[in-house]
Amino acid sequence: MKEVLSTVTSKGQVTIPIEVRRELQIEPGDKLAFVIGELGKVELRPASYPTIASLRGAAGSLSNPLSWKDMLEIGREDAVAAKRGGDG
Repeated sequence: MKEVLSTVTSKGQVTIPIEVRRELQIEPGDKLAFVIGELGKVELRPASYPTIASLRGAAGSLSNPLSWKDMLEIGREDAVAAKRGGDG
């Protein structure tokens, strides 16, 4: 087991050392879960979303909501792109 140190700021923030970010494949914008176990053991994991309700806000929001027709069109375009093996 390896121990990597970091300092907590006055605002309660911690920089996750690069070695830890690489090991856990953490990228900017990722959500993390702090899992507190017995005897104060804390695990750091990528966040999981066990229910649809827990996803609320995870993808951000649009400045102008899309119509159902627009969403279907985007879905069709994505499906065609996936069949072609590309982005668009």
